[in-house]
Amino acid sequence: MSGKAVARKTIYHVLVIVFGFVMIYPVLWMISGSFKDNSEILRGTLSLIPKTFKADNYSTGWKGFAGISFARFFVNSFLITGVATFGTVISSSLVAYAFSRIRFKGRKFWFTCMLATMMLPGQVIMIPSFLIWYKIGLSNSYVPLIFPYFCGQAFFIYQMMQFMKGIPRELDEAARIDGCSRYTIYTNIILPLLKPSIVTTVIIQFYWKWDDYMGPLLYLSKPESYTVSLAIKMFADSASKTDYGAMFSMSTLSLVPVFLIFLIFNRYLVEGIGTSGLKG
Repeated sequence: MSGKAVARKTIYHVLVIVFGFVMIYPVLWMISGSFKDNSEILRGTLSLIPKTFKADNYSTGWKGFAGISFARFFVNSFLITGVATFGTVISSSLVAYAFSRIRFKGRKFWFTCMLATMMLPGQVIMIPSFLIWYKIGLSNSYVPLIFPYFCGQAFFIYQMMQFMKGIPRELDEAARIDGCSRYTIYTNIILPLLKPSIVTTVIIQFYWKWDDYMGPLLYLSKPESYTVSLAIKMFADSASKTDYGAMFSMSTLSLVPVFLIFLIFNRYLVEGIGTSGLKG
């Protein structure tokens, strides 16, 4: 390798490392802040090394507030996120299968309607949705945060449809010759081959739902039903002293589930993409 090539490669890697550090620095500062006291945090120093190591921020934060520990909030978040993610995978894959593999009257019209929902900002349907759930008496429950995800999500439907285009239709035809129903084709052929797209859906949907703040803020009014994202905000009190150390410590813990989900499923995601979703 020539000297110029070595220099270019060195400069490239240095720039990537510097840019990566800049991108991850806010997260590192938050983790560092979880071990600092309030006075040091409020000084806004850029140092990642605490002058006073305060590990009890985690125990203080885990106690929660109003006699409710953060364990309860984590359970609530896992319940909502897990069920909503499951509903997204099942419903979106079913709708994608119907649009991709079944010819029915009005298919193009309904597909256009589905795409149109992707263009609607969430703020547009926020108030109408709340009024509907309020009128039927379910506004103060987990139902509005879970049920819509069992009705398909346009983004993931379109993503799965694009992936299904790479699955040969000859597989469906061979299965029908063998007497398989559409449901059997979906469960025994399409779903196993759809694994990379499903993994992508799980990762993205889990992250989106776990990080959701506006939904719980609208529909949950009882502290014992709060999610992690909503409970963390409760540490900030404009009328009294805000415990930033406890807030940062619980914010750091809230990153762990998302990190683990990506760590666990990333291998399957890369493996599936590498084989284009088809294995002989």
